[in-house]
Amino acid sequence: MSKELTKRQIEVYDYLKREMRETGVMPSSRDIQEFFGFASQTAAMNHLRALEKKGVIQRIPGKARAVALVEELDREEIVDIPVYGSIAAGMAQDTQEEQEGCLSIDIRSLGIPRNARTFALKVRGDSMIDAHICNGDTVVLEFREPRRGDVVAALIDGETTLKRYVIENGKPFLRAENEMFPDLIPARELIIQGVMVALLRNAA
Repeated sequence: MSKELTKRQIEVYDYLKREMRETGVMPSSRDIQEFFGFASQTAAMNHLRALEKKGVIQRIPGKARAVALVEELDREEIVDIPVYGSIAAGMAQDTQEEQEGCLSIDIRSLGIPRNARTFALKVRGDSMIDAHICNGDTVVLEFREPRRGDVVAALIDGETTLKRYVIENGKPFLRAENEMFPDLIPARELIIQGVMVALLRNAA
């Protein structure tokens, strides 16, 4: 590959590969522009077009960030996971449920079955910080029944939060991973909306 690409094209390609593996999200042309200090997004797009012409990436028309690395296509399974706003990892409160876009993720590298029904949420708050889930992270969740100890998105008495699913004395409740936050014991209802299967963190 080094014989076919310029030095800058190799740098752009390596950046794409590193970001995809570390965050699960393919950089946008604006991300590329900012990282390399290009004067415009057009310069970033020109590098992507050159990489595509030389057969090392594959772009999917009409889809933002939909760039696949050709050398990894055989072993990667890229799927679009909808992002439904944010979820409180603090005190329980209403979550935003409007779809805000999609993440293009290699599900095989995250160990997620291809037939899993998944969605993603942005984390707000620090009640799960001892589980290394921080404010600004993105959690990928699967629609399935929870097991004891799973991290879940849950509707508790009409409010949604991200917490640890705990069962004691046969009764389920929610526990924070931060000693500053109390356990959440349902007065009326506890509905599990999704079980966390992956955590994504922006390198920035």
